[in-house]
Amino acid sequence: MSEIAVHREHQLGLTRAREIAWQWAEDAEEKFGMDCTVEEGEDCDVVHFTRAGVNGTLTVAADHFELQAKLGFLLSAFAKTIEAEIQKNLDSLLALEARKGMPKKKTAAPAKKAAARKK
Repeated sequence: MSEIAVHREHQLGLTRAREIAWQWAEDAEEKFGMDCTVEEGEDCDVVHFTRAGVNGTLTVAADHFELQAKLGFLLSAFAKTIEAEIQKNLDSLLALEARKGMPKKKTAAPAKKAAARKK
């Protein structure tokens, strides 16, 4: 049996972190056939996920995510790939959130060509 641990710091606050965790859970259900349940708390939530060969939790706090997963014997051979996929999915949700929080860039007008050039 293999174990996977992923920790990600963030500055989203609990409300927005919950929304991201719920999106992660929806994606896990849809893409990987996971059964996910959310246990809400005052200071943090815990998303429990399971399917044949894997079970774990995603702890959602105001300043971090902590994922713990246990892989069964058959999936243990793919532990590195599964961990990389989990990291990629979580990181992409965090990156998307970071882009939402950034001010929109103003597009500058194209530079005007100089009217005369020195020969």
